[in-house]
Amino acid sequence: MSVLRIAIVGFGKIARDQHVPAIAATPGVELAAVASRNASLPGVPHFTTLDELLRHGTAIDAVALCTPPQVRRGQAALALAAGKHVLLEKPPGATVAEIAPLLAAAHGARRTLFATWHSRFAPAVEPARNLLSGRRIGAVTVAWTEDVRVWHPGQGWIWEPGGLGVFDPGINALSILTRILPRPLFVTAAALSFPANRQAPIAASLALADTEGLPVRAEFDFRQTGVQTWDIDVETDGGRLTLSSGGARLTENGEVLVDAPEAEYRGLYGRFVELAGRGASDVDLAPLTLVADAFLLGHRSTVEAFEDER
Repeated sequence: MSVLRIAIVGFGKIARDQHVPAIAATPGVELAAVASRNASLPGVPHFTTLDELLRHGTAIDAVALCTPPQVRRGQAALALAAGKHVLLEKPPGATVAEIAPLLAAAHGARRTLFATWHSRFAPAVEPARNLLSGRRIGAVTVAWTEDVRVWHPGQGWIWEPGGLGVFDPGINALSILTRILPRPLFVTAAALSFPANRQAPIAASLALADTEGLPVRAEFDFRQTGVQTWDIDVETDGGRLTLSSGGARLTENGEVLVDAPEAEYRGLYGRFVELAGRGASDVDLAPLTLVADAFLLGHRSTVEAFEDER
């Protein structure tokens, strides 16, 4: 197909830091427009809303929805109805059930719906998956802790219902787990810590298992200062595999197997170009389902109020 002309809808930190350079570095795709109420990009046509962009008639083939998840369903439906391919930043929506009608609309329009999990494109994820496919796994532990003030400064939507709170980064770990482990996971218990003044958790502890009883423990925390941690440890019959740096580094019993620079979003856009060329969709809701189940099963406790400024 010809070059995929894409509009970014929602131009916040993740769009500026990741989507723009990834589009520039990916063959077969170009940035054709930006739709955002609060930001623009020099030299790129700008609109305040997706509806305005579509009514203007700007030549685009696809949209990348980087808006908060609470509003993505309506935007995706609008874009699909206009005949555009749709890339959904993670998480794909505010609820699990809202995605199925979008997928049906994409199929009906012969357009692509791509529910992205960028951490699955980290360089060590597929090597880890390949190694684990031939191993007996004994236990898995996840430590995914970061400073919310550094990574989500002033992003009030993340604390609202549907914003996921600490699960916004935590779902990245779950997206890796559901890719590298051989059997589906389910939540068996959860403990969620809600700041007194917020509607989403600032920390969470999860117990998960698979159909053969594999124990998985995951700790997510937005209150981490200093060194940030995005690690997954897997105990196997061949020793310990550790995915660290969010999936950029893989070690086996201390020996480095993979240590590569971040290229997640370039891989993500390469996949989007390939899908759009076939009019195919890629929608895996397993990570979002695990988060929804954590909210269903979670024991909730109230902790100290959180303010963006210390």
